[in-house]
Amino acid sequence: MKYIEQFKESDNVNDIYLIKHKQALVTKNGKPYENVILQDKTGSIDAKIWDPNSAGIEDYDALDYCSIVGNVTSFNGQLQVSIKRIRRVGDGEYDPADYLPMTSKSIDGMYEELLKIIAGLKSEHLKKLCESFFVEDEEFISAFKKSSAAKSVHHGFVGGLLEHTLSVTKLCEFYTTRYPMLKKDLLLAVAMLHDIGKIKELSCFPQNEYTDDGQLLGHIVMGCEMVGDKIKNIEGFPHKLEAEIKHCILAHHGEYEFGSPKKPALMEAVALNFADNLDAKMETLTELFNSTPETGWLGFNRLIDSNVRKTGDVV
Repeated sequence: MKYIEQFKESDNVNDIYLIKHKQALVTKNGKPYENVILQDKTGSIDAKIWDPNSAGIEDYDALDYCSIVGNVTSFNGQLQVSIKRIRRVGDGEYDPADYLPMTSKSIDGMYEELLKIIAGLKSEHLKKLCESFFVEDEEFISAFKKSSAAKSVHHGFVGGLLEHTLSVTKLCEFYTTRYPMLKKDLLLAVAMLHDIGKIKELSCFPQNEYTDDGQLLGHIVMGCEMVGDKIKNIEGFPHKLEAEIKHCILAHHGEYEFGSPKKPALMEAVALNFADNLDAKMETLTELFNSTPETGWLGFNRLIDSNVRKTGDVV
């Protein structure tokens, strides 16, 4: 299979791709055409069907897997595909793993690491809370393992939410060795819980789009609600501890302008904010550098808020 990241101008295309999006439009001259987004595990690309009524264009819809015949062109400096023929394919003609971006790490292996951290919690209340999600709730576990941590910016792939959560938790675990005033169990628990709302904020792959609740409420608010619902079923859960957990979730983006309903007021909330921010930015740069073989200046990056440079090997 020729992946989208390998496309070059004038390439011929003759392979199967996921139809991420389909839209019927009209040119300035009133001629109908279809705007399509093709996707595989390496990325996506805009495509056009300039003659949707031609014999080679069979019935298809968004989220179908389709055999595509066409060629790669360039418009305003961006590559796109001009589709000449399209045919919806059936199960067995494609491998779904070729079309969904996946973590490079073992999902089961990462989850086992998370469970070991939960097993090591000394606070019975915090352990019960984490177990209520990560051990007892089969629906949550299934969604959590498959979810991404973002639509694009960082960890935007199957297993991304788990990978990000584990990374943030391990960073927080290190912080507790350097700053002993941190309440270790509280910090580790909120690190594991801080982004659980993302299973409701983003739809499952292959869509990975913001849900209505995601747009209206966001993962921070929904995560707090999810924690509150579980705590109702844990007898004798201290109100003060519940408030501290919710505060850390509400404050983990650090600043109001970054979507944080609260600014960090607890030492643990400050540590969580820095761990979350660090992992997001390091993964953003990792993904950018992995997709760019050249070293040197790569342009402005929105999350880093700077023109970024990829260094060569140190000699």
